Parts: sequence; structure tokens; C-alpha cells
Amino acid sequence: MSEGVHTVGGMEALRMVGVFDLETTGVDVTADRIVTAHVGLLDASGTALRARDWLADPGVEIPEGAAAIHGVTTARARAEGRPAAEVVSEVVTALRDLFAAGIPVVAYNAPFDFSLLKHEAVRHGIAPILEPSPVIDPLVVDKAYDRYRRGKRTLEVVAAHYAVTLEGAHEASADAVAAGRVAQALAARFGGQLPPSVDELHSQQISWARAQAASLTDYFIQIGRLAPDETVDGSWPIR
Repeated sequence: MSEGVHTVGGMEALRMVGVFDLETTGVDVTADRIVTAHVGLLDASGTALRARDWLADPGVEIPEGAAAIHGVTTARARAEGRPAAEVVSEVVTALRDLFAAGIPVVAYNAPFDFSLLKHEAVRHGIAPILEPSPVIDPLVVDKAYDRYRRGKRTLEVVAAHYAVTLEGAHEASADAVAAGRVAQALAARFGGQLPPSVDELHSQQISWARAQAASLTDYFIQIGRLAPDETVDGSWPIR
């Protein structure tokens, strides 16, 4: 079993979890760029044992819509941000170190962050993380265990549902830590039903994400948002 977990009373308690989040220039994982990043480590109580934040100069204009969400303008990124290649390299290294230690990394809607990081790494000539593991995605786990709950599944909404405080939403550090604490809340609530190890949970999330994408595809086709021959990509944790 990985170092980041131990079994208590038949459920897997998350002793330590890594947390990871990006704020970016947009939502196209192949073309958009990292603006801010956070990689940290939480203990079993959700307290940060260590944390690192980055502000990058993405080398492109930050659209006003994106800046309105995360608060970083092009001018600030150019004045205060570090070269994008340096930031990407350090984020990749920080995540590799967590995985090498057997510590699961929590990322909310993991395919976005890990896919965008992969494309940024390739863009800057850095060896990308192609198969991040083990990853815990609270969005996928929450949908799997509370499938029929009504309402949105944004991090803000899901954090509130599990009584996790999220202050400063859309800041990489705040979102990353909140996602980690939501993962711990999920482990506490559904521990007896979860797979017995994080490696098995990782594998199970691959299947859950695929099934969730298929269900969403059917719904989007029904409401006319997708053509009958289109599909939602269910690849997880990276696309």
C-alpha cells in the first residue's frame, strides 16, 4: 500500500495527500498557459505540511475574462511572474517527487490540470508526466458515490456540500487545499465503500470517469448540445 494511506476500521484514511491546482489563461488544455500553480502536502487533519506557489509569465496575453476569475493580469504576470519554462519544470518536479514517495495527489477535475501541464511541458522541452498516479479526483469520486444529487458540481458547491471551507476560490492555493480536504471528507463519508488502496481507487476512477462521460454524452445529445456522432472525452486522469 502507498505511504500516503493507512487502513482504519475497514476504510482507507488519507494520512497524507498531495494537492495540485493551476490557474490559466483559458480552458483549452492544448493551447492555454499556466499563470499560477500550487503544489502542497496535507496531513490527515487537512493542515498544510508544506506548500509551494508559483506565478508565471505565460508569454502570451491573459484574456480579461481569465484575469477576472483568478485576479492576475497580463501586466502583473509580466512584472512579477517567473519565466514559464522555469515554473513548468519546477511544478513537474514537485509532482514527480510526491508520486515517487507513494503519496496520492488530489486534483479537482484532474484531466484539466494534468493535461494542460503535459502540453506546457512539451511546449518548453520538459519531459512531461504522461501517467500521473496515484491521483484522487474528488469530482469523479463524488459523482460515483452520490450520483443523483441535484445541482452543480463545481469545487465551490461540492466543498460546501461536504462542509469544507473554501476561501479565495479560483486562487490555485485555495482551490488545491479545498480539493484535498474534500477528498478527505469523501474518504471519511464513504470509506467503507471505497477501494482498499489508493492504487485501486486510481484504477476505479478511470472506469468511473469513462462511464460518467458516456452518461453526459447521452444527455448532451438529448438536449442538442452535441451531435449524435460526438462524444465527451472520458479519459482520466490525463487527456
